[in-house]
Amino acid sequence: MKFSNKNKSSSRNNGIHKRNSSSVISRRSELLFVLMLLVGATSIFSCEEKTKAERTVNESEAVKQKADETPEYFLLRPEVEKAYGYSHAVKIGNSIKVSGAVSMDDEGNPTAIGDLEQQMKNCYVDLEKVLTHYGCTFDDVIVENVFTTDMAKFLEAAGYRTEIYKKQFPTGSWLGVKELALPEFMIEIELEVHKSNQ
Repeated sequence: MKFSNKNKSSSRNNGIHKRNSSSVISRRSELLFVLMLLVGATSIFSCEEKTKAERTVNESEAVKQKADETPEYFLLRPEVEKAYGYSHAVKIGNSIKVSGAVSMDDEGNPTAIGDLEQQMKNCYVDLEKVLTHYGCTFDDVIVENVFTTDMAKFLEAAGYRTEIYKKQFPTGSWLGVKELALPEFMIEIELEVHKSNQ
């Protein structure tokens, strides 16, 4: 009988051991499940944070792009330009449009009357001031349109442009016209500029 008691006691111990084993396995499973939930939650949180960060960067870039697209006007001779009703230049993004420059003093009076070559040089002096305002040079000019009341004289003086455009010549047109804004003006030069991101 003692033998059978031992067996009963042994089988009770085995039952307890089995229950303890099952209990340990169950707890391990629970811990593993909780651990998996934590990892999953961390991943989701990490993805949400990454998405929020990406949204913030995208919003920041959109604000910057919108700011870059806000027109920036420039007046070389504010009183003259207001009187005639134009802005000398406007920059939107990387593009700059420059109104036609003519040979005039700060009060708007024509200069170098009758001397087309000097009028052309005076135009380039003013255009350089506009380019400098926007941090550009003649190397950034992509279009140059010349309007002249005397094409023959312009063609004689056009060689001066090699002193202006040292890297390459821009695209553009040379147009002979009947007259410009004032009868003393013999030449007018307008530009389009592309300012590179650096």
